[in-house]
Amino acid sequence: MTKIINLSLPVLLIACVVVNCSLPPATVYDLRCENLTNPLSIDNHAPYLSWRTNFGKTGGKPVAYQLLAATDSTRLRGDRADLCNTGKVAWPLSVMVPWPGKALQGRMLVYWCVRVWDEKGKVSPWSKTACFGTPLSESELQEAAYIGFPEKAGNPQSPLLRKSFEWNDDGKCLLYVNSLGYQEVYLNGKKVGEQILAPAVTQMDKRSLYLAYDLSPYLNRGSNDLVLWLGQGWYRPGLPGAVYEGPLVKARLDRYRHAQWQALCQTDTSWQAAESGFSSIGSWQWQQFGGERVDASAVPANMSASALDRLKWRPAVAVQVPEHAVSPQMTESNHITETFQPVGVKKLSDSVWLADMGKNMTGWAKIRFAGLRKGQEITMEYSDQLDGNGTIVHQEQKDTYIASGAKEELFCNKFAYHGFQYIRISGIASLSPDDITACFIRTGFGGDASSFQCSDPDMNAIHDMIQYTLQCLSLGGIMVDCPHLERLGYGGDGSASTATAQTMFNLSPLYTNWLAAWADCQHDDGWLPYAAPYPYWCGGGPYYSGFMITASWQTYLNYGDTRLIEKYYPAMQRWLDYVEKYSPNGLLEPWPDKWYLGDWAGPDGLDQTDRRTVDLVNNSFISTSYRMMEKIALRLGKNGDAQRYDTANERLKKKIHEQFYDHDRHLYATGSQIDLAFPLLAGVTPPHLVAEVTQSLVRETENRKGHLACGLVGIPVLTEWAIRNHRPDFIYGMLKKKDYPGYLYMIENGATTTWEHWENWKTSWSRSRIHNCYNGIGLWFYQAIGGIRPDEDEPGYRKIWIDPQIPEGVTWSKTSKDTPYGRLSLDWTLTGHTLELSLTVPPGSVACVVLPGQTSEYVLNGKKSANNREHIVTVENGLHQITYSFPSK
Repeated sequence: MTKIINLSLPVLLIACVVVNCSLPPATVYDLRCENLTNPLSIDNHAPYLSWRTNFGKTGGKPVAYQLLAATDSTRLRGDRADLCNTGKVAWPLSVMVPWPGKALQGRMLVYWCVRVWDEKGKVSPWSKTACFGTPLSESELQEAAYIGFPEKAGNPQSPLLRKSFEWNDDGKCLLYVNSLGYQEVYLNGKKVGEQILAPAVTQMDKRSLYLAYDLSPYLNRGSNDLVLWLGQGWYRPGLPGAVYEGPLVKARLDRYRHAQWQALCQTDTSWQAAESGFSSIGSWQWQQFGGERVDASAVPANMSASALDRLKWRPAVAVQVPEHAVSPQMTESNHITETFQPVGVKKLSDSVWLADMGKNMTGWAKIRFAGLRKGQEITMEYSDQLDGNGTIVHQEQKDTYIASGAKEELFCNKFAYHGFQYIRISGIASLSPDDITACFIRTGFGGDASSFQCSDPDMNAIHDMIQYTLQCLSLGGIMVDCPHLERLGYGGDGSASTATAQTMFNLSPLYTNWLAAWADCQHDDGWLPYAAPYPYWCGGGPYYSGFMITASWQTYLNYGDTRLIEKYYPAMQRWLDYVEKYSPNGLLEPWPDKWYLGDWAGPDGLDQTDRRTVDLVNNSFISTSYRMMEKIALRLGKNGDAQRYDTANERLKKKIHEQFYDHDRHLYATGSQIDLAFPLLAGVTPPHLVAEVTQSLVRETENRKGHLACGLVGIPVLTEWAIRNHRPDFIYGMLKKKDYPGYLYMIENGATTTWEHWENWKTSWSRSRIHNCYNGIGLWFYQAIGGIRPDEDEPGYRKIWIDPQIPEGVTWSKTSKDTPYGRLSLDWTLTGHTLELSLTVPPGSVACVVLPGQTSEYVLNGKKSANNREHIVTVENGLHQITYSFPSK
C-alpha cells in the first residue's frame, strides 16, 4: 500500500538545504508524460508520469517522492500547487506512475515537478519543470472546417494556406493542426518546430492525428502572419480516406492565460490559399513512391510576408470529410538526426552524375546548384544499389527540379523522402561532393539508447548494421519493411524485429501509434491485415497478422505499461477467435486468402512453400500466441481466460506433435532449421524427445555447412531458442560465416543495411537493400553475449537478469541499455577461467546476477562470499564489481 506522509513545502526546502551541506544530492531529470517530453496534447485525462534519478558516485536508493502540479509554472513554488501536492510518498518506483492529483477536466496545460528521497533521508532538489496538455474536446475539434486549395484553380497537391491574426496580450498561444496529409507551420516567416513529414502515419479512413504547436516564441505584437504548408503524403487519390486531390487541414488557434482558453481563429473559407511550386510524383502504392516536382520560379523565396505577398492568393475551399476518429499524436515526430556529405561524385557523361552517399539511408538530399538557366530541368533518381555494371537500379524514386535562373539555387524535398545510397543527377554540367548534403530522417526517439561492443570485430559489424538498419526503417511513428519499395508496417517484419528494436531503442510511443493502426484495421469478425496501416493490398500469413499479440506483449515486457495490453486485449481475443474458426480439426489451415505464408525469404535450396513447413510454422506460431495470451490474461487478472488459453495451447501442441513429428528421423515436417527450432521453442516437443530434436537441429545446421538456413520467421525463432537454451556457440558459428548466406556475406559485399533476401548480389538486384527481414538476430548480442535480460514478472527492467553467454573466442564485451529507469550497463572480461563483471544498475531497478553452478565462491565489490543455493547474487542500483570462475566448455 502506498504510504503518504504529509510534509509542508517549507520543511522540505529546509531538508534540501541540509543535504546540500553534505554530500551532493540526487538529481531528478528526464520527466516524461506518457513517455513523451512535454507533450502539448495527450489523448487522456489521467496520464502516467515517469522520471529518472541520478545519485552520482555516492550511490543511493530512491524510497520516496513528492510531486507538485499546477495550472501555471509559477504556482509550483511556495504552497500554491493547485492540481497536485502528493506530500512525501513512500514509493520507490519512478516509471509509469499514475496521475496522483485532482481529476483533470477539459483542455488544460499542467506544469509539474518532482523530487525524491534516498534511503538515508536525503532529499534531492526539485527537478526542472515539465509540462503536458490534455486533449481537445470533440466540440472544440468540430468548430473548425477542413480546408484546402480549390481544385479548379490550379494544382492542389502542396498548397500554402494563410491567415493573419492580432496578438497584443501575454499568455501562451497554441495552434492545433489536424492535417490529412503532411504539414509544416510557419509564423512571421519562421518555421515552427523541428518536426518534418508530420503527422505520424495512421489508417487514414479510420483515424487522423493532430499536433499542438506553441507559437509563443514566434509571436509579434500586433499583426502576425500564419501559414500552413501542406503535402499529400498518404492522403492522395486511390488510398484509404482520400476524398480530395490535395491535402486538407483543420486547425484552431487559442490563447491560454490564467488557466483559461480564448479562441483566436480556426480554419474556414476566410483563409487564403496559394500554390507553392511543389507537386507530387507517384501514386504512393507498391514501388510507386516517386518524389516531388519543384518549380523554383513558383516557390516563395522565403516565408516572409513580403515574399508571400507576391504569390497569387485565392479563398480556400471547405471540404466535407467522412467521419473518422481524430486524436492527438502520441509518438515523436520525424526529425533530421544526421547530416553528411557523399563519399564521392562520379561523372557519367557531360550532364549526368552519380553521387555515392557511402551508406544506405532514409531521408533527403540537399543539392546546391549554380549557374542554371531559367527553366532548366534537373532530374534526381535514387536507389539503394547499383547493378553489376555499376548502373543505378531503377526503383521509381525520382525528383525533378525546374530552375528559376537565380545565381545560386538549392533543392531539397519537403513532403517526400527516399531510401537510397546512390543518386543519379541528370541535366547539370558540373557537380562536386560539397554541393550535396544528405539528411537522415527518422522518428525522433533517442538515438543512443543502447550500445554493444565485444572482442570480435565481426560481431560488432553485424550489430552495428542491424542497429543502423532499424533506424532507417523507423519513420512516421511505425516501423516499415523498407522505406522505398513498399513502405508498409508489415506485421511479419515487426514480429521478427520487435524484441530487437525495443531493446536497442526507446520505442514505447512509436508502438503506441503503430498498434492503434492495427486496431483500427481490424474487421468485425476478428480478421487482421498483414500490415498496418493498410493503404493497399499486401500479403503475409498468421505470423504477420498476429503482430497485435506479439507487439503488445513485447511492449509490456520492455516498458512495463499494462494499459496497452489491457486496451488491445479484446482485439487479440477476436483475432484468435478468427484463427480458431479456420482450425476445423484443431490445426490452423489456410484461411480464405491467397496469402498464407510460413517462413519467408529463406536462402536458396529451401522450399518455404512446402505445405508441411507452412502448416507447422503457422501452428507453432499460434501456440506461442496462446502462451502470450495466457500471460497477458494473468497480468490483467483474467484467470479464467488464462486457463482457457493454456488448455487450448496444450491441445494444439499435442496436435502439432502428432501431425508433424517423424519418430524414425527425429524431426518435424521437412527437417529444416525452423521446422526443428519452432517446435522446441513453442514447447511442442515432449521433454523426452528434446535432446533428439536438438541434435537433429545441430545436424541440419552442419549439413548446411554451418550456415543460417531460414528467413524472416526463422531468424528470431532460432535466436530466442538459442538464448533460452544457452547455446551461444550455435549462433556464433553461423554468424561467423563470410560466404552465402549470412550477415558477413552482406557486409563483405558492401552492405551497410540488411537486405530483403540472402541472395547473391551479383546475380539479382530486384529487391530492397534496406529491409527488415533479418534484424531479429540483434537481440542475441544483448541477451546472450551482453548477458542482459528483462524479467517478465517485473517488466520494464524493474528486475534484470545478468547472465552472459560467452561463445568460444570472445573475451570481453561492453553492453549498455537505456531502460525506463535509466542507463544499465554491463562490461565483462574473461581471463582464463575468471570472469570479471562491471555492472551499473539504474535507481529503481534490481539486478540478479546468475552464477554458474560449478562456481563455489564469488567476489562482490571486494568482499568474498560463498555461492548460494540459488546461484544468484542480487544487487540494487549503483556500480558493482563482481568476479567469479567461469567453467570451461
